[in-house]
Amino acid sequence: MTANEPTAARPRPAVMTPARVRTAKRRLRENHAPFEALIERVGPFRLKPEWEQQPFDALLRAIVFQSVSTLAARKIYGRVLDAIGREADQAGRVLELPPDRLREAGLSWAKVEACRDLARHRLEGRLPARSEAERLSDAELIEAMTRIRGIGRWTVEMLLIFSLGRLDVLPVDDLGVRRGYQLAFRKRREPTAKELRALGESWQPYRSVAAWYLWRANDLDW
Repeated sequence: MTANEPTAARPRPAVMTPARVRTAKRRLRENHAPFEALIERVGPFRLKPEWEQQPFDALLRAIVFQSVSTLAARKIYGRVLDAIGREADQAGRVLELPPDRLREAGLSWAKVEACRDLARHRLEGRLPARSEAERLSDAELIEAMTRIRGIGRWTVEMLLIFSLGRLDVLPVDDLGVRRGYQLAFRKRREPTAKELRALGESWQPYRSVAAWYLWRANDLDW
């Protein structure tokens, strides 16, 4: 089934409800001693998905923030929003504006073209709105969104976790997750993406919760 086929009759993918997070923590602690210690040290699970955010908004922000310091990216993002407006039809405004306006906001030409391609996907119905995205599988969303210029798998996985609140996503290419695994599991080196994917199979269907705790491992004093 593809992202363009009817989705109304399909069950929605599992998201991170409080009850599911409690179950995830219990299962991870019961089955993996390093997770038991890590969860004890980190404490409560504090990831709060942005339940109202539209995929267009999440991806626009992701494009702006790529390869730029957080402070600089916030300033540029604010200028981009000032240029395109903060209300509805931002995709239309992106394409109506002369590309120079986005460049003047602080975007590189590559990011200008990525924003314009994102807007075209949204206006042409190739980027699902949130109501549709909530019914599509992770794989379907990754396939659809990585067709957009400047959007890779990692970016879509961040959207899946932090915007759509998906329960079972493991971003194996994320250096913070791999480093967190090395620290929490007391390994001599970071796992490769392939190795982490195999290791994470035993964490299903709660890999987003596992990933969040592995990210937090980087904040601890080892």
